[in-house]
Amino acid sequence: MTEAPFLAAKLVTLALSLAVAYLAYHGYRRNGREPMLYVSAGFVLIGAGAICEGLIYLFFGTSIVSAGLIQAVIVSSGMLCVLFSLTK
Repeated sequence: MTEAPFLAAKLVTLALSLAVAYLAYHGYRRNGREPMLYVSAGFVLIGAGAICEGLIYLFFGTSIVSAGLIQAVIVSSGMLCVLFSLTK
């Protein structure tokens, strides 16, 4: 029973990050501002990172440390995209 709240929290995080990514992409399409495209890509990666750890652990049978490392790399890549958009 402890997995249900954890899964719900991960799905909320995914939904929110995809909503922000959609709004950023819509802003890019409307104004043609390239940094908004990087914000959108960053939030897609952050959302993917939010759910990938559990999926990698369950479906590929890796250790939780390996799955966590992959998740950290994906989320860090998303944060780098957002950071790059802020400095551009």
